[in-house]
Amino acid sequence: MAQAAYYEGERKIRLGVGEPVDPGAGEAQLQVSHCGICGTDLHIFHGAMDARVKMPLVMGHEMSATVSKLGAGVEGFDLGDRVVVMPLAPCGKCPACAAGHGHICHNLDFLGIDTPGAFQSYWTVPAYTLHRIPANLSLKHAALIEPLAVACHDVRLADVKAGDEVVVLGGGPIGMLVALVAKQRGANTLVSEINPFRLELARSLGLAAVDPNEIDLVKHVMEETGNAGADIVFEVSGSQAGADILTELLRTRGLAVIVAIFAQKPKIDLFRFFWRELRLKGVRVYESQDFADAIALAAAGALPLDELITDIRPLSALRSGFEDMEQGGQVMKILLEI
Repeated sequence: MAQAAYYEGERKIRLGVGEPVDPGAGEAQLQVSHCGICGTDLHIFHGAMDARVKMPLVMGHEMSATVSKLGAGVEGFDLGDRVVVMPLAPCGKCPACAAGHGHICHNLDFLGIDTPGAFQSYWTVPAYTLHRIPANLSLKHAALIEPLAVACHDVRLADVKAGDEVVVLGGGPIGMLVALVAKQRGANTLVSEINPFRLELARSLGLAAVDPNEIDLVKHVMEETGNAGADIVFEVSGSQAGADILTELLRTRGLAVIVAIFAQKPKIDLFRFFWRELRLKGVRVYESQDFADAIALAAAGALPLDELITDIRPLSALRSGFEDMEQGGQVMKILLEI
């Protein structure tokens, strides 16, 4: 029997019967295999996006699947193909879309937030969102492609090169992936994180990692870079503390990359931007190229994806996954086996 997990407001998750939707023209129905729990899903669970979502909502977008049905006019895919979804639905008409930047469409719909998502047995999506995955990439690992594509986008737009001195502020799932992708490009990468579990995980993955509450982070970075500072700092913590230290860590004409979503407008030292001719760049979600890059990295075994998966649980354990994430302890990425 098809099943689905429904968010009904006020932290309520109801496991119920799924309602498969036959694909229309240009659509594909997918049989979902695995789906990761994202920080955005947690925000929805907390009620922070109730004004935006339509309840009951099926969340979920970090997923892997096989094609179960194809609508009219869909070409390039066959039944049984193993795929992931780039969960963006741009309007195609706004200035961003007209400029070729549909991923930051002014009217962007995000699948799993603005429309039903992948915490269900069968998910029907526009066929243009599909990316095929190779046979040697497991469906379990493929559920990490979406967050990995975020990291590939961030590193690509920052133009990280071999030998760059890179600092990542925040070692959650996205920060850890950004650090791993930057390191894979040959950068000297340092993760700043206060969670002991995440610190030890970063070190076990071959990343340099420090707790800024235990050391003077600015002094440490200056010592490691001959007093020059970092070439690039990724702010992934979304905290005022991260915004405060961001400018102090950068070298002259260094690049600050804002990955995190700040709930409130942070204070930032614009004088330092003037004084050191610093650069500031925002990065948001991903483009098709980043999905292709993420799939290639994962399929090549270039990243330790197994170590990033804390647990795999049934769909019925979605609520417990949220509760474990809330505690902020020994959790990196929880996957649901749909």
